[in-house]
Amino acid sequence: MRENIDRRACDLAVYLIEHQATVRSTAKHFGISKSTVHKDLTQRLEKVNRSLYLQVQVCLARNKAERHLRGGAATRRKYKKPL
Repeated sequence: MRENIDRRACDLAVYLIEHQATVRSTAKHFGISKSTVHKDLTQRLEKVNRSLYLQVQVCLARNKAERHLRGGAATRRKYKKPL
């Protein structure tokens, strides 16, 4: 069972890096919760594959730095009046 969890953590990491995805979009793609994705990428992956973990941390930091921009764009779309 542990091998499946470790493999899932690696699969999530590869997807996140290749697609420059967010935790939310990664969770949706794999059909699991955001908290599971986050735990796999921040806690489990470090013990399984350190180099992959470091690459994921770069992507997560970028996502965190850009999240206010994505939120602003979503709000703009929500309240934009149709022509």
